[in-house]
Amino acid sequence: MRIGTVSRIGLGLAALGRPGYINVGHAADFPEGTDVESMQRHALAVLDAAYAGGIRYFDAARSYGMAEAFLGSWLKLRGAELEDLTVGSKWGYTYTADWRIDAPVQEVKDLSVQTLRRQIAESRALLGPHLRLYQIHSATLESGVLEDPEVLEELRAFRAGGLSIGLTVTGPKQAETIERALELGMFDTVQATWNLLDRSAGSALAAAHDAGVGVIVKEALANGRLTARAPVPLLAEVARGAGVTPDAVALAAVLRQGWADVVLSGAATVPDLESNLTALDVELDPEQLQRLDALAEDPSAYWEERGALPWN
Repeated sequence: MRIGTVSRIGLGLAALGRPGYINVGHAADFPEGTDVESMQRHALAVLDAAYAGGIRYFDAARSYGMAEAFLGSWLKLRGAELEDLTVGSKWGYTYTADWRIDAPVQEVKDLSVQTLRRQIAESRALLGPHLRLYQIHSATLESGVLEDPEVLEELRAFRAGGLSIGLTVTGPKQAETIERALELGMFDTVQATWNLLDRSAGSALAAAHDAGVGVIVKEALANGRLTARAPVPLLAEVARGAGVTPDAVALAAVLRQGWADVVLSGAATVPDLESNLTALDVELDPEQLQRLDALAEDPSAYWEERGALPWN
């Protein structure tokens, strides 16, 4: 990939930078409290564990509360100790919850060129030269962002200046959005949801990989639905047979895809992160993989359920 030094497993900071997120059981992740200072200490501990565990790709966004600020402070604190790593972030959503878990609206989407210009300045102020990859956040065909000449011109200019440019996609039509992005021929990476429940973007991600576009997989654990927090009997049975945790099996299945360059862990605690990292050593045999095929859902049903998850 054009974006620099990465690792097979990366760390996504969506659940670390704000007190509310849609991960199953997220309310229990911060026993020390959800005030800003406590959450910053917590985030720094997870970032330290991630780097010590070999993670070299870190993924944030403007809408992840204070994720960029926490990451930026960690980079300054640990700078002399860190070898090559890559930081990616995203623009397009604005965090509006004001640190409240019960806020009726947590974030607002706006993929206009004005938002791009404002948010890239904010990201660069917090992340400085560490920012290597900037991504459209949750591009869809319906949003029109891939047909907006002002946005595309601005992104091309950033790319010409040395910043890698990517997009993330969302919803049951991820594949169609990826196909349109490939037609534009201007993206260095694509980030999409692919997991044991929703595999619908697989062929499009394979095409992106074949075209030289880096593939980053998000929500590999389906927002906690593929962990011990939300027991899935078949997944639990395969995990017991492999002698590992359900999350490790689910991540290992994604890592096995030949087109997946980086698979994001969304862990919000050190123990969860350490459990995720064991996926690197999991070898699933053909019989186990065939059994896991039974978990696949209709994409529309998957995204409908995801949309109903609470901001806990």
